[in-house]
Amino acid sequence: MTEIPIDGARGTVELRHGVLHVRWIPDLAICEEAAVAVMSAVNELSRGRSFPMLVDMAATASMSRGARRVFARPSTVAKVALLGSSPVDRAIANFFLGLHAPAAPTRYFTCAKEAIRWLKDA
Repeated sequence: MTEIPIDGARGTVELRHGVLHVRWIPDLAICEEAAVAVMSAVNELSRGRSFPMLVDMAATASMSRGARRVFARPSTVAKVALLGSSPVDRAIANFFLGLHAPAAPTRYFTCAKEAIRWLKDA
């Protein structure tokens, strides 16, 4: 397992069992700068290889338009599972998915086991 902080103490990115795990700090308003920082950490860990990614967005406060644009760009990420637990999490995920066509297949989950299963399903 390898874990690195997201620049600005916004959370962590960890490569565990072939899956990138992104954990944001609670109540974070994800701005464009935070999105660029997390993708930089993802690129550092993946070193050009393609991995699925689990994003724990529970307790995320909001996501800016600039952040949504960053997350919609092509990257080395193979699939993205957005993991949330509240109606706010679901609303943020649905808003992102409704406005942008992510470069990688992306789905919202409330169960980590289901999300991991989907990510690992070829």
